[in-house]
Amino acid sequence: MSCSAAFAKNDITLWPKQKPAIEKNASLEADITRLINKMSLEQKVGQMVQAEITWVTPQDVKKYHLGSVLNGGGTFLHNDRNASVSDWVSFMDELYLASMDTSAGGLAIPVTYGIDAVHGNNKFIGATLYPHNIGLGAAHNPALIHKIGEATAKEVLLAGIDWTFAPTLAVARDDRWGRTYESYSEDSEIVALYSKEMIEGLQGKVNTPNFLDDDHIYSTAKHWVGDGGTYQGIDQGDNRETEKDLIKNHAAAYFPAIKAGVQSIMASHNMWNGLRLHGSKYLLTDVLKTRLGFDGFIVGDWNSHSKIPGCTNDSCPQAVNAGLDMFMVVEDWKAFIGNTIEQVENGIIPIERIDDAVRRILRVKIRSGLFNKGLPSKRKYANQKQLLGAPEHKAIARQAVRESLVLLKNNNNLLPLSPNSKVLVAGDGADNMSKQTGGWTINWTGEGNVKSDFPGGTSIFDGIEQVVNKAGGKAVLSPDGSFDEKPDVAIVVFGENPYAEWIGDLKSIAYQAHSHRDAKLIESLKSKGIKVVSVFLSGRPLWVNREINASDSFVAAWLPGSEGVGVADVLFTNKKGNIEYDFKGKLSFSWPKYASQVVLNRFDKPYDPLFAYGFGLTYKDNVNLGKLNTHNDFVFEVPTNTPYVIMQGRAKGDWNYQLQTEQETKDIQTPVGKIQGLSMIEADKEIQGDAKEFTWTGSNHASALISSTWYREDLSQYLINKSALTFDVRVEAYPEKTLNVQMGCGKSKCGSFDIAPILKEFKLSTWHKVSIDLLCFANKGVEFERSSAPFVLSSEGAAKVRVANVQFEPKAKETANIKCGE
Repeated sequence: MSCSAAFAKNDITLWPKQKPAIEKNASLEADITRLINKMSLEQKVGQMVQAEITWVTPQDVKKYHLGSVLNGGGTFLHNDRNASVSDWVSFMDELYLASMDTSAGGLAIPVTYGIDAVHGNNKFIGATLYPHNIGLGAAHNPALIHKIGEATAKEVLLAGIDWTFAPTLAVARDDRWGRTYESYSEDSEIVALYSKEMIEGLQGKVNTPNFLDDDHIYSTAKHWVGDGGTYQGIDQGDNRETEKDLIKNHAAAYFPAIKAGVQSIMASHNMWNGLRLHGSKYLLTDVLKTRLGFDGFIVGDWNSHSKIPGCTNDSCPQAVNAGLDMFMVVEDWKAFIGNTIEQVENGIIPIERIDDAVRRILRVKIRSGLFNKGLPSKRKYANQKQLLGAPEHKAIARQAVRESLVLLKNNNNLLPLSPNSKVLVAGDGADNMSKQTGGWTINWTGEGNVKSDFPGGTSIFDGIEQVVNKAGGKAVLSPDGSFDEKPDVAIVVFGENPYAEWIGDLKSIAYQAHSHRDAKLIESLKSKGIKVVSVFLSGRPLWVNREINASDSFVAAWLPGSEGVGVADVLFTNKKGNIEYDFKGKLSFSWPKYASQVVLNRFDKPYDPLFAYGFGLTYKDNVNLGKLNTHNDFVFEVPTNTPYVIMQGRAKGDWNYQLQTEQETKDIQTPVGKIQGLSMIEADKEIQGDAKEFTWTGSNHASALISSTWYREDLSQYLINKSALTFDVRVEAYPEKTLNVQMGCGKSKCGSFDIAPILKEFKLSTWHKVSIDLLCFANKGVEFERSSAPFVLSSEGAAKVRVANVQFEPKAKETANIKCGE
């Protein structure tokens, strides 16, 4: 289908007609025209480029006249996640001075720096981290959103940074989507209300003296448009809604954003009815810029222009002509500049389109004061380190945590608890800052963060311990639920591990549908006669009927951020037994009754949730919830006979080899690799290089993984079709100790099975097949819904084995060497 054929079906009259939020200033526009007339084509195209910090230097900014620099979610200044505030300010100075250097014929046009400050200035260790948007949506408090925007602006400004890629205005319609937690609500009503407040908090109020003044930064509404409505919740997939529904569900929050004077809007990765947003002239130019009156600039998302048919990372005239103004071209920006210049010279891109893009970028830079504010280090908040995690900001975040909590069950009014009690705090989320802060925290996915990365922050257990100890009670942390002294009550904190974007996509919303690890923990405590309060950490509503059944009280805590103490504020009375904080949170997402309700939204017909949009108990309610159906009715489309190939000499797909000790992890990109105590070389089974040989020296514990630091895959369908992990193995030297097969659990390993006894039955230097029922791994806590390492070999003793043909083999469960029951 041609673009013109698709656009012929569109009806622009369905969209509201809006004027620009700021009346056109003739003097400012004349200044921009004079500056554009002085610019060479190279300088103009340079302004349209945003390069990533890993692949750009201040010298590059000067030489190529770059308009912007960013850092991605997973990258750090000078590759140092602990870079100080002063390091950041110094680098901002370097970029600024390079952009203003006219010694080689350049023009003094200040560079702008963009960062994903999406729940606070979340790249910075020590920053105040607010609940993710899904929690803020449950708070239903626009004034609080405004305060969060103001506080976030200050924590960004202290680093010399002037621009954030926030707020996210997605309306998540399918909870399988990995970015659901970035959405305030499944309904555009709250999102539209919040968009104005967050933008005014970040930028100041448009057409007033505080708009984009020294206390504010400029913001980005993202992602235009329809990102939360893709088919099956597939990130960057296809939104197949009609134009009317696209407007009602996904564009509605942009209308108040534009009226609030948002200065940049980010184009979305997704398609709308098969056409990429980055290449849609209709939606970028005809609708957004013309019909809706947006006069800022449109910035692209991470190399997303390359997804347009005929485009690459370094060449995309289609996106330029469609109306994209600034390209987040990341690494290949030099070639992109050269190709774009050539395309203008050859008439493929009109110079008028280039001039329009540059005009919009310069307009925002002038409005935001970059031409007048001078060196980043000389600005009002620069280097004010005391503002990073400032007490007044933490107080706002703590309030946000309290107001975001939604009480779903409180049988026999177990809550609130007396702080003068013996409280067992269990679950792997209780003292887990990585889990409670979620994705977009310090790094992209939020995985691997440890408590020391959150100075001044409080885990949920920290908060409980503070409240209980102060009242003379006793709080004991026991993630596995074990205890010496029987508690009066148990609080179990559990939920999703952190993720970001497509890594978080699910095929099913059934929580731990195969391992049931957390449900078993709660049930174990209940079997001992202990009352249980469950605190569920998640980036979306999930089907947790078994967990709810086992709990006396159940709280949806979402992803509360750095101030976990806010949870204890609500769960307990004060020392005198008085309620200081009741539950205020009300669901901004419908909660599923059945696992099959992957698409469940307010006003759907039929609409049969377990807990409806807007539901949330308070301490005034006296409601007992009966037993819920725990039959998983979600039907997978499962491959019947096709194995999932993990390794045939080389790791397949997006997996790669890693070698690991307790002190070090090495990514191995070559056929051979070595780490202390373990080496890997290429070997043969049927053909050259179709196997690997692993040698453990026995000097220390070491592991060989087929894994990824960034990739995750939902492999749960292979449990459904009764698969086994199978691999061919040839023993060259019998293991002296255990040789364990494991799988990944986030950044760690779990589900260990010793195959040394099996291998010792094999004749040396001959090939044999080993298989392990996947259910065995699930029973030991492996979550196949987001696999991080489908195959791991570990030992602390000497051994030498060759391995080939690692795969998940359907219907191999019954013949496995190691098999397990349900």
